[in-house]
Amino acid sequence: MTRPGLSRVLLLVAFFCVAVIDSRAQNFTTLLTFDGDNGANPKSVALLQAIDGNLYGTTSSGGSTANCSGGCGTIFRISLDGKLTTLHNFCDQPDCTEGINPQAGLIQARDGNFYGTTLGGGTHLGNGTVFRMSPSGMVTTIYSFCAMQNCADGYSPNAALVQGADGDFYGTTSGGGAKDSGTVFKITPAGELTSLYSFCMKPDCADGSNPVAELTQGADGSLYGMTSQGGAGRGTIFKITSSGALTTVYTFCSKAQCTDGGDPKGGLIQAADGSFYGTTFSGGSGNAGTVFKVTAQGALTTIFSFCTGCAEGATPYSTLVQGTDGNFYGTAYYGGAKGQGTAFKVTPPSKVKPTWKVTAVHSFDGSDAYPISALMHATDGNFYGTTFNGGSSSKCLNSGGCGTVFRLSAGLGR
Repeated sequence: MTRPGLSRVLLLVAFFCVAVIDSRAQNFTTLLTFDGDNGANPKSVALLQAIDGNLYGTTSSGGSTANCSGGCGTIFRISLDGKLTTLHNFCDQPDCTEGINPQAGLIQARDGNFYGTTLGGGTHLGNGTVFRMSPSGMVTTIYSFCAMQNCADGYSPNAALVQGADGDFYGTTSGGGAKDSGTVFKITPAGELTSLYSFCMKPDCADGSNPVAELTQGADGSLYGMTSQGGAGRGTIFKITSSGALTTVYTFCSKAQCTDGGDPKGGLIQAADGSFYGTTFSGGSGNAGTVFKVTAQGALTTIFSFCTGCAEGATPYSTLVQGTDGNFYGTAYYGGAKGQGTAFKVTPPSKVKPTWKVTAVHSFDGSDAYPISALMHATDGNFYGTTFNGGSSSKCLNSGGCGTVFRLSAGLGR
């Protein structure tokens, strides 16, 4: 027979275990499930929190127009409590001059308007656009790619824009340019575009090729980015000035068996310590991607190698974000407890723990699967993001679901 005192102890233990489980369960909330009609399969770099406090993003397909198979994509606004408003359905006209299938997120410029890119559509054989959207949702195409002979201006932009200190926007195209290997471009808010650099200009594409990630402006005023291919074959890190002078900072797969990583899909961030941080989609000791640190001079340190079946995840697409706690947060497309991706935390060394540590803070499953986008640290202290697949909609079952918007709490303050 169990003693009364022991019964009370067991009851308390059970209560605290349930409380811990419940607390962990409350850390993750699915705010919205896309259903095809209101958009599908978001790929955006990250959600944007605008000056009005709401979140803005794009879906690569779905929407109410029937001019594309599966929909042409949308721009949406969502409140922090999950109320969604579709602001624009791409290709609402048969000629799709404003673009189709946006792959990247939005930025809000100093003029209060939103700017973004589309992979296809436009007035030049459907090679993509740069667009402006007013706060009320009015979309205007300010540039259609492949306007120059032989697409010297580039085509198929995958990445978001960045507004430089000079007020102009900077971005990349994954194709086109002098060698059809992608470009870096500058565009004014009025739509005047200058092609700054064409990749693969050096023998064997030593300068890199086919960038798919956004640029970031460093503290030194230069723009930093990555190419997904070229270099030694698995991509590069580069620096470029606003006048177009490009320097290759690092070439991936420089080490045997690509233990330093390869095929970066996300962008770089410059952290408080002045170094740049990012991820690679493949390579590393587990051949499933890496987290790395690199200085502006090109000294690269591999912080962590993902692996197939790793609890921390595998094959990250996304750019990292630094939280208010000094840690870095990101998403991995595969891996985790359910094999459908993770959100992870990267903890820098300290006096107490002198080594880097990577831990999964959430494992995605069928209800929210395969995150491509980066996390966004909002003013309420929570992280927000999207998944490419998953959700409760039955309209996108052939693709594994239409995707979701989620909130993740890591216990950080505002």
